[in-house]
Amino acid sequence: MALSPSLGRPAEAPRPETARPAEQPAADGEAAPAGAEAAQQQAAAEAARRHAAAEEQADAARRPRPRNRAARRPSGRERHDEKITVYVSAEELMDLEHARLVLRGEHGLAVDRGRVVREAISVVLADLEQRGEASILVRRLRGR
Repeated sequence: MALSPSLGRPAEAPRPETARPAEQPAADGEAAPAGAEAAQQQAAAEAARRHAAAEEQADAARRPRPRNRAARRPSGRERHDEKITVYVSAEELMDLEHARLVLRGEHGLAVDRGRVVREAISVVLADLEQRGEASILVRRLRGR
């Protein structure tokens, strides 16, 4: 199954009522336009490129990540190609916004909530990598 690289979901196949092979004559017995075959080849090549890109992403996801990532650095302010959606409670969102305002007001750091979240993830994952079982993440998830 080919995945749409930009949307991360299966690519839609053309609808049978709208798809017409290049060699099939057009309505009223007219011949298909000469460029139809080239367009079909171009569409097939594009589909092959999308399929190759999806395969490459799947291979990258299966590769083991290097251990020793304690020197992990957060991404900072830059364009990000990957996205996740995280649902939080109203209280958690207010805490995040409060932290952002404290960073700005008391520490002179004008950052957005996404940057705060990426930094927090980086710190927690580095702690997990370094301390393992004793990490704050493991302890909190186990309820200790």
